[in-house]
Amino acid sequence: MRINRILTNLCSHNLQESKEFYTSLFDLRVDFESDWFVHLISEGRELELGILQASHELVPEEFRGEPAGMYITFVVDDAMAIYEKAKALGFHIAKEPELTFYGQKRMLLKDPAGVLLDVSSPENA
Repeated sequence: MRINRILTNLCSHNLQESKEFYTSLFDLRVDFESDWFVHLISEGRELELGILQASHELVPEEFRGEPAGMYITFVVDDAMAIYEKAKALGFHIAKEPELTFYGQKRMLLKDPAGVLLDVSSPENA
């Protein structure tokens, strides 16, 4: 069986706030928007991210709380530029940028829905 696409969907209690978080920090734009779902894509449509209203009937009640046990990594050209933008916009920085033992510059953000994001770039960026 061939996989045609993997789409990460996040649950959020505030679609507007989550949409603004992802579109202001990353090269994502709104492809589709309704009162319960926002679909974000990169310019060339290679990357996608969905955001669902956490209280929507499609989300089972047991999964409507704050996420735990996972994080999403965004590999970018310049993690420091994202850090500066996130700081200026007052977003929750969970861990300041650091150089890792595996050769990446890395920072951690918490999105409005409570999802942990690892934002990384090559060490020389």
